[in-house]
Amino acid sequence: MIWRHPIRFLAPAAAIALAAPAAVTAQAPVTLATVQQHLAQANSMTADFSQTDRTGKVLTGKLTLKKPGKIRFQYEKGVPILVVSDGKSLYFLDYQVGQKQRWPIGNSPLGILLDPSRDASRYARVLPDSDSRVVSVEAYDPKHPEYGRITLIFARNASAPAGLMLQGWVTLDAQNNRTTIRLSNQRFNVPVADSAFRFNEPRRTQNRR
Repeated sequence: MIWRHPIRFLAPAAAIALAAPAAVTAQAPVTLATVQQHLAQANSMTADFSQTDRTGKVLTGKLTLKKPGKIRFQYEKGVPILVVSDGKSLYFLDYQVGQKQRWPIGNSPLGILLDPSRDASRYARVLPDSDSRVVSVEAYDPKHPEYGRITLIFARNASAPAGLMLQGWVTLDAQNNRTTIRLSNQRFNVPVADSAFRFNEPRRTQNRR
């Protein structure tokens, strides 16, 4: 899965499993305004992630996010791939073949996470859910279906920004390729240096005779 365009790399699967207490109490529905409040308050985040592609392959790594516009998916040792945004562009780097691809951040489903100035009400909605502990938000630009679709999954958590803990997301690209990201060990508003989003240029390999 990761050997693809980052919009495919980032695509939705079914629900992300959430650990929840046995007792369930009625809670008021979460509105999109609350979700936007969370996105505005979460200026940085670090987390461990696991990524599952449409074939069921799982890769793990470390996620680092800093607004506006910066994110890094550092994969586990031995995976020669890096996905990183420097604040303006999202890069997909394949060090095995020496390939570098670039896309504007706005062309990625991740834009809802990276740009706090965007008005999510124009392209996002809270999905109905029978479990009041879970909040799912779908973001999709009907004018640009090639950008893909993302569904953010939150759990209610009083200690997290605006009372919501981002659990991960699922994305679906224009070719209906689906990918799931699950987060753990989330830490919000921690110091993150800009140097965390630098990267080495991949070098193209040349066949030798």
